[in-house]
Amino acid sequence: MRLLITGASGFVGYHLTRAAQTRGLEVVAGVRAGSKTDHLDVRTVVLDYGDFSRLVVALADGEYDYIIHAAGATSAPNPEAYELANAGVTETLAAAAVKALPSLKKFVFLSSLAAVGPLSDPGGVIIEQTQPNPVTAYGRSKLLAESRLAIQPLPWLVLRPTAIYGPRETGIFIFLRLVAQGWEPYIGHVAQRLSFVYVSDVSELAVQALFSDVAGRAYNVTDGSAYDRYVLADMVKAHFHRRTLKFHVPLPLVRALASMSEAFAGRRTPALNRDKLRELTAACWVCDIGAAKRDLGYRPVFDLQAGLGRTLDWYQKEGWL
Repeated sequence: MRLLITGASGFVGYHLTRAAQTRGLEVVAGVRAGSKTDHLDVRTVVLDYGDFSRLVVALADGEYDYIIHAAGATSAPNPEAYELANAGVTETLAAAAVKALPSLKKFVFLSSLAAVGPLSDPGGVIIEQTQPNPVTAYGRSKLLAESRLAIQPLPWLVLRPTAIYGPRETGIFIFLRLVAQGWEPYIGHVAQRLSFVYVSDVSELAVQALFSDVAGRAYNVTDGSAYDRYVLADMVKAHFHRRTLKFHVPLPLVRALASMSEAFAGRRTPALNRDKLRELTAACWVCDIGAAKRDLGYRPVFDLQAGLGRTLDWYQKEGWL
């Protein structure tokens, strides 16, 4: 069985290729022209999402049995760019698959919990029936991608992972590095309950979902636990046996800094921006994963302590920390 993984050169994509190989699948990494691929040990194919005809030919030539679509943008200069990179590419790929691969067995799309959005009640729990209310342009583009995929005559499944961490991740790593260096900053004093998921658990689930009889549904994905806002730093400190300078920056000040960052960023997306701030200060990102367990046989292996320990060890070994 041959599997195409889009976005395979990225953080999650790399781990998807590893998980698929362990299942005995023939993996082909779909990448964009110019992508760094020397860390991949699978065959690669360049996909041009801007040329529908060429994309159809590339898919037909590949004779794929399955597709995991992990390509997309987590940062973009404006909502239009997010929509193009996430919703537009997903729609184009799905439409091309309909035309080129009439016997496709499953199309798994890695969306994001950002497509649902957080809850305002720290004691709440997000379920599959929660009314989506994304608070960022990124989340809205992922939700739009889901809706455009849903109308395609494909056996599709959507996975909505929460904050993914693990070896090679670069976003959460910024905070982990600060804590490892002795700094522990927080935004405001709001109560928060958060969720995380280790990258190999997401990858294993995505590959497992390929063989499921279920189609046409979306599933929220976490490690099944809820964490307060201080647990991540506490675990880093315990891992390195270090103390930190813990401090809270007033939210209005951070908002002002985010606005200034955007003003001077040009077409780049600064690490601190107003969209990201809405996600970082949300009250609740906790999910119920009962549906994924029941329908897809999802059994997360790593809680935050186990997964973070492996992640920090990798960062140290590779010289990131």
